[in-house]
Amino acid sequence: MIPFSVLDLCPVNEGEHPRDALRNTLSLAQHAEKLGFHRYWLAEHHNMPGIASAATSVVMSHVAAGTKTIRVGSGGVMLPNHAPLVIAEQFGTLDALYPGRIDLGIGRAPGTDQRTAAALRRDMHGSEDRFIQDVLQVQQFLAPLEGNPPIRAVPGYGSQVPIWLLGSSLFSADLAARLGLPFAFASHFAPDMLMDALNLYRHRFEPSDQLDKPYAIAAMGFFAADTDEEGEYLATSMQQQFLNLRRGTPGQLPKPVKSMDDIWNRVEKAGVDHAMRYAAIGGRDTVRKKLRDFIDMTKADEIMVTANIFDQEARLKSFSIAAELHKDLSSDETGQHNA
Repeated sequence: MIPFSVLDLCPVNEGEHPRDALRNTLSLAQHAEKLGFHRYWLAEHHNMPGIASAATSVVMSHVAAGTKTIRVGSGGVMLPNHAPLVIAEQFGTLDALYPGRIDLGIGRAPGTDQRTAAALRRDMHGSEDRFIQDVLQVQQFLAPLEGNPPIRAVPGYGSQVPIWLLGSSLFSADLAARLGLPFAFASHFAPDMLMDALNLYRHRFEPSDQLDKPYAIAAMGFFAADTDEEGEYLATSMQQQFLNLRRGTPGQLPKPVKSMDDIWNRVEKAGVDHAMRYAAIGGRDTVRKKLRDFIDMTKADEIMVTANIFDQEARLKSFSIAAELHKDLSSDETGQHNA
């Protein structure tokens, strides 16, 4: 059975402090490690009151220091916000501290609004060509030294930290294919081009020193509980957060509500439902079918689940259910192969 992994946005609950979110993140990472999840990724967002992982490499070190075996990575670092040398040094340092456990997932979006992007000293007129050159520079800084270059990443050079490209469009899928890199699609919030991107990536893939055949992750929301009603209740926090973001009023992760009817209008409901179209929401049987259908549809090499759930115990339980279903689906697959 394909590996399951975790994407954590380090949500800051309504009325809480980022320190609470960071504590919850470590707790979830330790829980995921015990459950057998393959990797644990954290995402870079800025000027978001409800997300505490802006300093992504710092939070990665927090997670890696508190775990032992699970891979820890960025899902992703938004490279246009940073100098390639700085990223190579940060991830070279992480690899030196936690050898063989670090992933560098790279994205092209700023992870914020335009004003904040400018405050990050981001080049607001950066081109696709510039992004490609930045990716190649990071690769070069992490590669073994050739000759005596005037600039090197220390730590970093020779570490060969695995690089991933992340995206929600065809651009990153095509670039990952041409560079022979693994690819992760952000279908947990941007579902529209999922299958087109996966098909393009697999069709155009060219082997590289890092990877000899295509390897793709597909992401999905996961809100599992004992009953459908409880799962739907838990998911209302994420629905409200999506809605607030679309309204231009991002905030902390709201408490769940019994009904969204008085919160959104028909058009807003349709937009949020569309963004979360691949989310598995409900009791075990319901999310099991959604998960199985998603795997069958995408033929992904790995599934990455994410869940902004307000109550930490309910969040841990949702991931426990994901691990249970992973075992069930693995048993089903083994039975089919042996039949």
